[in-house]
Amino acid sequence: MRGKLYICPTPIGNLEDITYRTIRTLKEVDLIACEDTRRTGRLLKHFEIDNDLISYHEHNEKMRTEEIIGKLKMNQDIALVSDAGMPGLSDPGEILIKAVVNEGVEVIPLPGPSAAIPALVASGFATGRFVFEGFLPRKGQERKDRLASIKLDERTTIIYESPYRTQDTIADLADIMADREIALIREISKIHEEKIYGTAAEIKEKIFDREIKGEIVIVISGNQSLSEKEKLTDLSILEHLELLIENGYTKKKAIKEVSKIRGLPKSEVYKEAIAIDARPEFRDGN
Repeated sequence: MRGKLYICPTPIGNLEDITYRTIRTLKEVDLIACEDTRRTGRLLKHFEIDNDLISYHEHNEKMRTEEIIGKLKMNQDIALVSDAGMPGLSDPGEILIKAVVNEGVEVIPLPGPSAAIPALVASGFATGRFVFEGFLPRKGQERKDRLASIKLDERTTIIYESPYRTQDTIADLADIMADREIALIREISKIHEEKIYGTAAEIKEKIFDREIKGEIVIVISGNQSLSEKEKLTDLSILEHLELLIENGYTKKKAIKEVSKIRGLPKSEVYKEAIAIDARPEFRDGN
């Protein structure tokens, strides 16, 4: 017999958002693995839950993963929680969950609080197709590539951001997609919950002299002009490459992306890319 790993989301601001099922599970499991034992201890005390805790966070997750798998193999049921929200979703847990699945141990995810989906729904943007990007890279070419990809994406995009970097991220969005509709949603489910709507350029102006506090979700509407006028598969391979490079991709990254989208070998796309080297405006791409 083997135990089960229960993925238990916890409130992100309002204690009333915890589910009866999560409370029951936290009472019944043999052990609770949590990001911060002190913070989770206060949550358990509030709901009169008396159970054993062990820490599981980014600094010890590799060591703890082996320990937890060992306990699961000894038929212990274990709950995984983070400080707030859904474990494994921009929070510790991804490494453990993957390892547990690979060991053939059952993973049971419980529904519950998360900032991403409420923010998406509150944005008013299309919900039929969306992508969750988590936290953007902080700097460098990787950040530029990610932003360029978001600009071209037809789907609604959800990102998390630190309050200390929100001004910079909004400024970057305003620089590359000034007219794109976005929603900046702050402190979901908390007393000071706030929603700011407008184009990237408008929101940059609205918040430029403000001190941003709390948990931030930025929802970016999909590229409607691309949907209506620039269907990528209607472009030639060369036009597709040029479009990506014009929107911030390096040539190498553009070749990889075109190959992925069109299902073509990179070598075939590379042959088309050779023509770009002869164009002065693209000559410095790499």
